[in-house]
Amino acid sequence: MRRLRNWDNKTWLSSKKYITSFNAFLKSKIKFNINTQILDVGCGRANIISALQKKYKFNFKVIGIDVVKNKNVKKNIVFKKIDAIKYLKKNNHSFDLIIIKQTIHFFSKNKINILLNLCKKRLKKNGIILIFSLKTKNNQIPSFKLMKKKLNKSLDRDEIIFNLIKMNLKKLKLYKFKYKVLIKKTDYIKMIKNRFISCLINLPKKEILKGVKEIQNNFKDLIKFDDNLECIFYKKS
Repeated sequence: MRRLRNWDNKTWLSSKKYITSFNAFLKSKIKFNINTQILDVGCGRANIISALQKKYKFNFKVIGIDVVKNKNVKKNIVFKKIDAIKYLKKNNHSFDLIIIKQTIHFFSKNKINILLNLCKKRLKKNGIILIFSLKTKNNQIPSFKLMKKKLNKSLDRDEIIFNLIKMNLKKLKLYKFKYKVLIKKTDYIKMIKNRFISCLINLPKKEILKGVKEIQNNFKDLIKFDDNLECIFYKKS
């Protein structure tokens, strides 16, 4: 299976406006201070945690882990190319905040429980876990026919995963994060060709090109939609 490499590469998710908006959401849920210690599971190029590190100048640099290391990972964080479960088993480091943003669906059901239990173990008292995933109902991600079919199948699995997480974490809160996307159709087509979302990873090139034609025919030059995320908030007592 190909690795997902381009979800945060020249997309709205890597834009300064998105990062600022997302980190404002984090600030509304967490009281950051210079001693806050953060782990980002599946950090990609570390755009979000890099911005946090730059703003708050944490004494302990933010740690980002991912199974893929891209050339342009931000330099002001500590990056480790490693599987999250292996990392959490190997290290006794404890955190005030663990972020799992749009990566939980890459784990099997059994490994999700292992991951969550390790995360809880590595939390400090009053530490927080934040898990983000695409909204599973009425999702607005612009799609072509086959992409939509695969995305819906993925979102059905995400619904099951969220229920599994809720059973594991039990005492939790649910929030929503919404970002209004405005993107040129030409830029969005580049994202599709770069397989920016997991449901596109294994599509044959001919299906991608067929889908591009559908996008060209069905959408205006400027594409507008809401990127909606579900957020699970867990705080260790």
